[in-house]
Amino acid sequence: MSCQTLLTSRWSTSSFGATADTSPMELAALGEHLDHCRAAPGGLSVLQYCAERLHGFVAARFVTTLFIVTLLMGGCLLAL
Repeated sequence: MSCQTLLTSRWSTSSFGATADTSPMELAALGEHLDHCRAAPGGLSVLQYCAERLHGFVAARFVTTLFIVTLLMGGCLLAL
């Protein structure tokens, strides 16, 4: 018995062999979506921005943050 290996690519995209450019309708829909997002009330977006900044700060300094939290908790327990 002989075994044949298929060397043809199985890759397929939704562009069906054409270039994968965006259509004018897709760009218009994206523009409408971005306009809608920019017009949304800013209260929660400010809170989300602050949370993302805090997360980035803590994630970059994880060990130091754990050390400081441990010190604060220990200080609170000793103060009682």
